[in-house]
Amino acid sequence: MAVTIATDKDFDTLINNTPIVVVKYYADWCGSCKLFAPKYNRISNEEGYADITFLDVNAEENAHARKAGGVDNLPFMAVFKDGKLVEGSATSKEEYLRKMIEKAKELSYETSGN
Repeated sequence: MAVTIATDKDFDTLINNTPIVVVKYYADWCGSCKLFAPKYNRISNEEGYADITFLDVNAEENAHARKAGGVDNLPFMAVFKDGKLVEGSATSKEEYLRKMIEKAKELSYETSGN
């Protein structure tokens, strides 16, 4: 699935319309954010994550979305499950992002009784 650009106007709707949402917070000046972007895009297109929504949020322009994720540094990754923050971390490590996604998936199974 392609990465969707989100703003404060549509952020709440987007995180509530899909069970699991991954958000990458960035700033235009952030070099690490730019370096991580291709990896993030590749992960978002993997077949195993087809049911997950991937968002990009400019942290400097979207204060509401930034606060919802608890952003304290950039790049910052956050995973939401059913509209609630599961985990957020200032990271540009692909492995850590995958662990965050898997944690949210496990919560999904626990709440559905599987």
